[in-house]
Amino acid sequence: MRASKWTGTIIVLAGIVSVGAGCQNKVADENKQLWQQNRELQSQLTETGDKLKAAPDPAQMAAMQKDIADRDAKIADLQNQLRTPTPSAGTQTGIEGIETSFDPKAGTMTVNVPGDVLFASGQATLKDSAKATLNKVAAAIKKDYAGKKIIVDGHTDSDPISKTKEKWEDNLDLSAARARAVAQSLTSQGVSANLVKMRALADTAPRGDKAKSRRVEIVVATR
Repeated sequence: MRASKWTGTIIVLAGIVSVGAGCQNKVADENKQLWQQNRELQSQLTETGDKLKAAPDPAQMAAMQKDIADRDAKIADLQNQLRTPTPSAGTQTGIEGIETSFDPKAGTMTVNVPGDVLFASGQATLKDSAKATLNKVAAAIKKDYAGKKIIVDGHTDSDPISKTKEKWEDNLDLSAARARAVAQSLTSQGVSANLVKMRALADTAPRGDKAKSRRVEIVVATR
């Protein structure tokens, strides 16, 4: 099988979406800090309002009114942050709709790049827009996961090869070519090929529907 000849090359998205085992604790700490800041601002706002009522100087009143407006804006911003869910360990959203998931037991991070983001239908040549995305992934790997083992998994949907049969024997062949294309893109940006392996999985691990099933997953060891 042609796929067996292809070893070596590729990935994980670190700086783009940074997830770790201590993520949930970090979220809790951040929320606690936000609440404390909110309470402090509310207290200061009340004090400023009391001073404003007794202020005889119009200039001083204007300054205090501006202070109140500024603090109102800060409080609104803090409350908005608290209402916005903070990413936690598990599935997260990255650039271009990419999902990144962390498995603390296995000690791996998986970057799921949709096939439609990377390739045209039935093709294994990277789109120009996909190259820019993968360049960012490569930079993140080199920065945060240097020296870690990486596996690039190519996946397809279950539709048999028809329009491009002159290029691919079957879905296994296509998935291998796509994994190889992603791997070559990342290694061309300096990701160590010695640490990378590839797997062609075709349609053996579907993801709910055909669009989600077409993907390349970049799995990196985090420890």
